[in-house]
Amino acid sequence: MSDLLRLATAGSVDDGKSTLVGRLLYDTKSVLADQIDAVTRASVDKGLDTPDLSLLVDGLRAEREQGITIDVAYRYFATPKRSFVLADTPGHVQYTRNTVSGASTAQLVVLLVDARKGVISQTRKHAAVLALLGVPKLVLAVNKIDLVEDPATVFADISREFNQLTSSLGWANEDVVEIPVSALHGDNVAVRSENTPYYDGPTLIEHLESVPVDAEPHRVGLRFPVQYVIRPRTAEFPDYRGYAGQVAAGEVRAGDEVVVLPSGIRTTVTRIDTADGELDSAHAGRSVTLVLEDDVDISRGDTIASPQDAPEPLGEFEATVCWLAEKPLHPGARLLLKHGTRTTQAIVGALVERFDEQELTTEPSPASLQLNEIGKISVRVADPIVADDYRVNRHTGSFLLIDPAGGNTLAAGLVGDAIAAVELGERV
Repeated sequence: MSDLLRLATAGSVDDGKSTLVGRLLYDTKSVLADQIDAVTRASVDKGLDTPDLSLLVDGLRAEREQGITIDVAYRYFATPKRSFVLADTPGHVQYTRNTVSGASTAQLVVLLVDARKGVISQTRKHAAVLALLGVPKLVLAVNKIDLVEDPATVFADISREFNQLTSSLGWANEDVVEIPVSALHGDNVAVRSENTPYYDGPTLIEHLESVPVDAEPHRVGLRFPVQYVIRPRTAEFPDYRGYAGQVAAGEVRAGDEVVVLPSGIRTTVTRIDTADGELDSAHAGRSVTLVLEDDVDISRGDTIASPQDAPEPLGEFEATVCWLAEKPLHPGARLLLKHGTRTTQAIVGALVERFDEQELTTEPSPASLQLNEIGKISVRVADPIVADDYRVNRHTGSFLLIDPAGGNTLAAGLVGDAIAAVELGERV
């Protein structure tokens, strides 16, 4: 089991997400005493009998929701069993882009619904986005369960509808868990509640502590995008040449044969250097410098990979994108594409289809993609990218489309047809 779980929250406006995040921080003793004192005083000023835990996070949210950039607040907390990195994303419809950003690296997402409203259109949108992003695990937190007259029936009905939705979106039943909670009172967040006798599953914290996660659910060989070429040319290191970067997938060991892409030249790793000395091996997520046996022409943006399953460099490919800009996307758009450490010019060819996350259907050959819409497009790049299909590896299969004039991020892209994983057709 991993010692670290990366999770994100998602949900609609006013479903109590701020209170739930505040409750998680409070119950795991991850906030300072002076913060609690400040929240308590502010709550008293508002005429409340108990601390309004949403105040622990709402200040930052109010600041970031004034802009339109992709910005996610990251929270850090821990229990004796596991550490957590939580990406807290806004709930407004126009900030779906923030959900994409926050969930792109999440191993689990807590999706909230208000027990009084059930599964609504924004719930369906978020679930569809999370499915396309390949989020492995999902928790539906049915919040405000204390405010409905027949909580057992309401929880059962919401769970049934949500299970039908997630099944159509490609999740297995064992990867989706529903938990009735009251973030305000703490029911089933960290402490099991006596108010939910109809529920015998884990609390939210218990589930987060015990859910099995895999940093690399789809195993691939080495993927090492070169970020910087190190050549000191000093008296101490006159001939040193190292290639710095972060292992994006797989593992590398001294003595391994590797291939440099897109050139296709093969060589051998002689050393793995770090600031703290040499390593025998380095796995995904580790930043290192590789020293190679041969004097190979390598520059930033190239990829050092395992020759056994090295991806074919792509000059033209299809991709699934979530459009994040106010200005719509049209065929023929000339943009910049950033993949790993490589940034290259790109032309959008055809808009193949647009995905309707409410009906779980597609519209072929749309005229454009508007803000927050998801679609499949074809892309041609000036310099080939070394990418895996996103469904094979999330880290090496994702990219950004960027405005060449202003540098703004316009789209989050997934190499391949992520929409194909969704069961299309009749609405659930």
